[in-house]
Amino acid sequence: MECVGTGKGSPDYLATVDADPNSPTYSQIIHRLPVSHLEDELHHTGWNACSSCHGDASAQRRFLILPSLVSTRVYVVDTGKNPIAPSLHKVVEPEEIITKTGMAFPHTAHCLADGAIMISCLGDKDGNAEGAGFLLLNSNFEVQGRWEKPGHSPNFGYDFWYQPRHKTMISSSWGSPSAFTKGFNPQHVADGLYGRHLFVYDWPGATLKQTLDLGNTGLIPLEVRFLHNPEKATGYVACALSSTLVRFFKTDDGTWDHDVAIAVPSLKVRDWVLPEMPGLITDLVISLDDKYLYFVNWLHGDIRQYNIENPEKPVLTGQLWVGGVFFQGSKVFKIQEDGSLFQTPLPTIKGSPLRGGPQMIQLSLDGKRLYATNSLFSAWDKQFYPELVAQGSYMLQIDCDTEKGGLSINENFFVDFGKEPGGPALAHEVRYPGGDCTSDIWV
Repeated sequence: MECVGTGKGSPDYLATVDADPNSPTYSQIIHRLPVSHLEDELHHTGWNACSSCHGDASAQRRFLILPSLVSTRVYVVDTGKNPIAPSLHKVVEPEEIITKTGMAFPHTAHCLADGAIMISCLGDKDGNAEGAGFLLLNSNFEVQGRWEKPGHSPNFGYDFWYQPRHKTMISSSWGSPSAFTKGFNPQHVADGLYGRHLFVYDWPGATLKQTLDLGNTGLIPLEVRFLHNPEKATGYVACALSSTLVRFFKTDDGTWDHDVAIAVPSLKVRDWVLPEMPGLITDLVISLDDKYLYFVNWLHGDIRQYNIENPEKPVLTGQLWVGGVFFQGSKVFKIQEDGSLFQTPLPTIKGSPLRGGPQMIQLSLDGKRLYATNSLFSAWDKQFYPELVAQGSYMLQIDCDTEKGGLSINENFFVDFGKEPGGPALAHEVRYPGGDCTSDIWV
């Protein structure tokens, strides 16, 4: 798990957490690998090999790719020599990336079938969204250039996922780095500095063949997830600001369309920055058998589980409150329909209240363990959950009922990043060395 330090003069680091309940160091950080520079903002990560490399017997899920969202530096970490204590293998400097591609602000990394690495970039070096595109590294982690053909770059960038059997890749659009790196300003949405589109590419042809305008029901689309079954031509994207889960799907004529599968209503609130509060869906994950979908509402504070055996009509099967803005004891209240005020109970694990709201989630391959962290991006954390910066974030385990549905907090697992040796830290994305539900793309 990558961690962003909240103190001055400390580098970000990769933390190794013991998740074995039979281990004497269970639920503890057993290793920290600091990166070599300051102010990187490690964000999302990806493996050098996944299921798409199945035809290559030499391919190993050994190297973890760590793009730095702010500095544009890319770190390559070797997890193979010693999985408990990973080591820094290579650093791709921002100057090389910018000089060879014109892109900056790298985000999502996916392996390709030939061993190359593709990384989405959210803008140019000046933070303009028009500079977005896709960076290619070869299997030796050398910069090869852009993936997409000239003239086929999106206006915004963020996440992406490809589905080889349908010869399609779909990417999403967070916003202009010049806007989101300074915190969230609602005026920037009206100014056109945030996205509301999905970009449909030919795979592996690298040409932009369709743009889906999600409109006001798809503002700031973030995480893209196809169903794991490679035969299925459907998936979902979490739209943060509109708090909708949008389903995208292939139509009979071969084009792609979309609809709103789930809508989380904004809540009327008192003593907050706005009179209404969106849920802010910031992450989703689909179980490997395509039975359940999970997503989080970072501001409302709940984690949800839906049965998606019928992808067009998700059914809510589990919901769990693990923090949020209007918790008991805070100054913010939800205003009920009858005008009364309400606050959610604030769970405590191992004596620690769950400050902040759930942000990133990762699911084990068997679908039974959902790990949640609560840092989104340091500039946004400071704005919406300043206590995270002061006290650090957390990692917790949610136990999932994979038969009937349902969620429960595992009271035995809790990692408090407020007690780190270098001071409080912001924990973001979780990866499993053996594979997880957002790493593998099946061909």
